[in-house]
Amino acid sequence: MTTPDTIVLVHGFWVTPRSWEQWVTHYESKGFRVIAPGYPGFEVEVEALRENPQIIVDVTVPAIIEKIEGVLRELDKPPIIMGHSAGGAFTQILLDHGFGAAGVALNSAPTEGVRVVPLSQVKSTFPVLKSPANRHKAVGLSLEEWSYAFTNTFTEDESRALYERYHIPANGGILWGSVLANFQPGHQDTWVDYHNDNRAPLLFISGSEDHIMPPAIQKSNAKHYKSNTITEVKEYEGYAHLLPAQKGWEEIADYALDWALSHAR
Repeated sequence: MTTPDTIVLVHGFWVTPRSWEQWVTHYESKGFRVIAPGYPGFEVEVEALRENPQIIVDVTVPAIIEKIEGVLRELDKPPIIMGHSAGGAFTQILLDHGFGAAGVALNSAPTEGVRVVPLSQVKSTFPVLKSPANRHKAVGLSLEEWSYAFTNTFTEDESRALYERYHIPANGGILWGSVLANFQPGHQDTWVDYHNDNRAPLLFISGSEDHIMPPAIQKSNAKHYKSNTITEVKEYEGYAHLLPAQKGWEEIADYALDWALSHAR
């Protein structure tokens, strides 16, 4: 095993790589190379995506995975991969595909087969799932919806500031696809092999107050793994979905890094 020198940060929906800005600086100050790739077309800034949401509509899960795998193939040695929300599900897929020395999924979206659907998640995703027509749209959240789903433990001013800095619409088709994945035959876009013994170690980090991806989802997702590899769950009390931006995030970032370094294969 060689010690990883690179950290790849994968963002989730309704935000962009900008949502990792504090973590990039934090890890770079520790001497790591940090890469936070955007989804295909997301090479522009938040404001440009708001003005042209068709870029978001055109994104697919296979295209996202293909792009990030292209980034990973260019590295000299396996990195630590960390993903938040949908980025957590993508982190699981990337590990299953043989990439990474270790992975950390923060408040992860579920991979295929996880059927736990807490009421707070239903309410959080209702702006998209209330209409099948949203499968062909980029669907944004109002400030009120954002505050419930992402920043329910933040102050009103903090929530508004983060909404203005990070929020973009999300791809309704991918969200609908994740819901329907458990009811369709064959492997869907977020399928992983839960019996893959060659997968790198994986840590789930869960915020106890997360509404959209609550701890029950993290625990169920982790329990699906039956492979002879390391899979652990760490829960942080008082943290909401936008955990990477919540006060005290440095402690979580350091724990994630230390865990990944100590378990890197």
